Amino acid sequence: MADWQPEHAIEPGGDPHVHLAFERQTITIAISALVPLKSLREGVRESKKYAQIVSSIEAIGLVEAPVVIADTQHLGQYFLLDGHLRIEALKQLGTETVDCLVATDDETYTYNKRVNRLPPVQEHRMIARAVERGVAPAVIAEALGLEVGSVHRKFRLLDGICPEAVDILKDTTCPMNVFEVLRRMSTMRQIEAADLMAGQNNFSLMFAKALLAATPDDQLC
Repeated sequence: MADWQPEHAIEPGGDPHVHLAFERQTITIAISALVPLKSLREGVRESKKYAQIVSSIEAIGLVEAPVVIADTQHLGQYFLLDGHLRIEALKQLGTETVDCLVATDDETYTYNKRVNRLPPVQEHRMIARAVERGVAPAVIAEALGLEVGSVHRKFRLLDGICPEAVDILKDTTCPMNVFEVLRRMSTMRQIEAADLMAGQNNFSLMFAKALLAATPDDQLC
């Protein structure tokens, strides 16, 4: 199980009394243990969207984790709240398990693509693995709906970033442009800055630039 952010994390600048409706961590579940809450429309498997999902998973893996909630009446089973097409595509590809986000409250659950998309560091690693397997950047770009230049940028995301800082930020929502700011700091300052961002749960570009401005000259690159 891979932690994304602390359970019941609060969005930066958000109300501390309002919590997310699902845990920001994934759990590996057998696809056979998932109970769909809706039926697929007739002909959906022949649709262009479904074909794109299948080709994307084949090329680079699953980008967005399906969302589930535990079936309290049947231990080990989960209701599938979101990701029905992705699960169907995984079945077609012969996949037996999938990493899912677990909802904490089916009544207050609201789907949010920004939350269940892979963190930038994890997306970088996924793209790097695809490149290592010989997948062309153009194929990756098409699968993710990105420009080829954006794929190259994501591939180079961690250039100049020390492993310790990467480890701190690997499961966070830290945006790509923050890594560009960190790249201008020395190794020790990168670690310190990453610690401060994680401690404040603030990964904004503004905060990163403030940390850069407060960095002594001898800790700049």
